Amino acid sequence: MTGNWRCTLDVKGRLAVPSKLRSELGERFHVTKGAEGCLTAYSDESWREMSERIKTYPSARQRVLRRMLFASAATCEPDAQGRILIPKELRDYAGLGKDVTFIGVDESAEIWDTAKWEEFNASLTADDLAAALDEI
Repeated sequence: MTGNWRCTLDVKGRLAVPSKLRSELGERFHVTKGAEGCLTAYSDESWREMSERIKTYPSARQRVLRRMLFASAATCEPDAQGRILIPKELRDYAGLGKDVTFIGVDESAEIWDTAKWEEFNASLTADDLAAALDEI
């Protein structure tokens, strides 16, 4: 998944998922807490793969990861208008306001409060990119 889209969260906590992401995430996908205070959306397939990877960790680490990711996760099926309901717990975790940004991050998508995303994105430098590319 690649790209970014600005969207609006309505007063009921519903968010229209961009059509390109809906087609990549599938008819049913999972949203949970992500790093740096965003939410992460996984397709069913990616969700299952992550669950299998977690099983390879030592049991103490498995418990922590399962509690962090699965206990707060929401299974989402977009309605006829392409909207999903983001549960209050997840909205609060990510500090989602009215303006929200979806970003594609390879095998998943992230959901950010737009102001938070702009702040995070602005903090990245050309040196950060160069260092990341050197690792590849």
